[in-house]
Amino acid sequence: MPESDGSSRPLFGGAVSTTFPLSFQDVSEVRQVPDHQEVFADPWRDQSLIFELLELKQDVEDHGSAVWFLQDIAAVQDAGQCTLLEQSGVVEAPWLVYQSTPAVISTVIGQMSISKGRQGRDAQNVGRVYLADLRLKEVNTDMLITAYEPILINPLSESATTVVSGLAASATEAGVMPMAEVFKLAVSSLKVHDWSLFGNA
Repeated sequence: MPESDGSSRPLFGGAVSTTFPLSFQDVSEVRQVPDHQEVFADPWRDQSLIFELLELKQDVEDHGSAVWFLQDIAAVQDAGQCTLLEQSGVVEAPWLVYQSTPAVISTVIGQMSISKGRQGRDAQNVGRVYLADLRLKEVNTDMLITAYEPILINPLSESATTVVSGLAASATEAGVMPMAEVFKLAVSSLKVHDWSLFGNA
């Protein structure tokens, strides 16, 4: 692996931690994200990792929750196209247990066209989206981990000011950890250190 395997990173004031490469910088304050989100970005590759705590969607079945959230992101982002590429089944997450009850997790990979900020559809980039929904039912929470990886950078996008427009360079060419591996590492290494973060724990 050309890049180091990553470092343990604190989330939500240290109540949660996970591991991913140091090339992803905390941009939560710059982007003024809400308290229930933490955002990390690698601006030189226009990649990002988002960790989000949401009230459990009681009306969404476990087996369809990751797809539901992917479609919700596409709607919020006004994605031009959203294609489902891969969907996992629902499995227990034995590394994430509250009062002897493990979280359940499902993942999905999609591809969509998204514009930066409010640039509109003429400036949309094409990207791959990796999403995991960790369902912490005992504390009434859906914890989302979402990773964005560019495939094609639109020359009209503000991304083109830091990343060359056109087809994005592969991770191998750039000498970095592939986004699929970054995503898997962030999900599998996630730990909760202070369950009071969830209020009703």
